[in-house]
Amino acid sequence: MDTIEPFCPFDNTAYTGVPDAGRTDRGPDIPELIKELDALYAKNDLAAAEVLIDEGIEQALGAGDWRSELSLVSEQLGLYRKTMEKDKALRAIADAQRLIGEHAMGRTVSGATVLLNAATTMKCFGNAEGSLPLFEHVLTVYSENLDPNDYRFAGLYNNMALSCEDTGAFEKAEAFFGRALAVLEKLPDTNNDIAVTWCNLAELYYARDCEDERVSACMENAGDQLLDSALKHDGYFAFTAGKCLPLFDAFGFFYYASRLRKILEESNGIS
Repeated sequence: MDTIEPFCPFDNTAYTGVPDAGRTDRGPDIPELIKELDALYAKNDLAAAEVLIDEGIEQALGAGDWRSELSLVSEQLGLYRKTMEKDKALRAIADAQRLIGEHAMGRTVSGATVLLNAATTMKCFGNAEGSLPLFEHVLTVYSENLDPNDYRFAGLYNNMALSCEDTGAFEKAEAFFGRALAVLEKLPDTNNDIAVTWCNLAELYYARDCEDERVSACMENAGDQLLDSALKHDGYFAFTAGKCLPLFDAFGFFYYASRLRKILEESNGIS
């Protein structure tokens, strides 16, 4: 399971070359804008978030600041996955690939991370098969530039696994989930991500065989991660617990479900 056959070759000729280092006029203050976005997401004000991103892109275009534009297009990808607006998401994918190609950013970590976001969005809107060669490209770039235990690999492996699962490549999906866990278990403060990965594995095993005993083991592992007394009950925990709760209910793990609901209610995570 350590060796995974490569996917179909990805034509990355548009992403090679020397990254554009040209200076631009100052566009939007991206770190400050991201803080504002996070505040809006915390209030679940997605409409205001979209307006803020659109205004930032207009400012970036006016200043000829393609770096800020690319950062905000990447934010669009995440937003449209939340709002499930397919047409807007597909336009954002095209914009991201265009900007990365025009400025030869595809072999850089930052450019590859935007491509990872684009591939994840492709999968979200039904093109899992098309996303896999793009994920493979990101894996190549990350492997050339990052420590093998960098947190970014965990997100990549998880998303690659989900696309593999959607295409029926269950053994590859299992292997990538295993790689994600191997990275996450070496890093601090990753309980939430580990729990989600165990839930993903449980769904994979159940899809192949509803009697698979590993489903129960995976859900117990996920529950133990989320009920760890050292885990901070912040917004990310609330998001993760809310994502996992339906699975605890569906698979009959009512103890974990009731404990998580109580924690969320006490921390105003749910009404």
